[in-house]
Amino acid sequence: MRFLNLLIIIFISLTVSIKAETDQKLINKLEKGGKLLFIRHAYAPGSGDPENFNLNDCSSQRNLSETGRIQALKIGNFIKKNKIPIHKVLSSEWCRCKETSLLAFKDYETKDFLNSFYSLKFSNNKDAQISKLKKYINKWDSDKNLVLVTHYVMISEVLDYASKSGEIVISDRDFKKIGSIEIKY
Repeated sequence: MRFLNLLIIIFISLTVSIKAETDQKLINKLEKGGKLLFIRHAYAPGSGDPENFNLNDCSSQRNLSETGRIQALKIGNFIKKNKIPIHKVLSSEWCRCKETSLLAFKDYETKDFLNSFYSLKFSNNKDAQISKLKKYINKWDSDKNLVLVTHYVMISEVLDYASKSGEIVISDRDFKKIGSIEIKY
């Protein structure tokens, strides 16, 4: 039993140092700019939105919990602490994305192409949204990074990656995933 415990401790120690090294390599790439930072909104308990969902009424939506608000602040602190240059922050029109953007970055603008298409009500928008996103990125010209605060379905569709709440998924302008940094809540 002691041998097993020792192996577990060694494994955890090695994976933590590997993760820190990987995160530092990603931070170094981000310092150079020109990357897309897809951020899945911070923790909002549940899945999807209620039946009475109204885009213009936050009380009808699934919103950040207090834990999610803390996570959003941690996202902003991570960006500031690591001096990652940000050109602009774009957010989905959903309240949980806007609140994540506000808490993490203060300044942001909304873009409908970052909205969720998870529910049947919005599923027909997927192709048009992805097309608009790609057109925006093709015209985007900055040596800093672009932040896109969005939803699981958008990140999954564009980057073929299953993101966690508050996770920063980094890609190049061709939507090739470079890596991700998980911000725990």
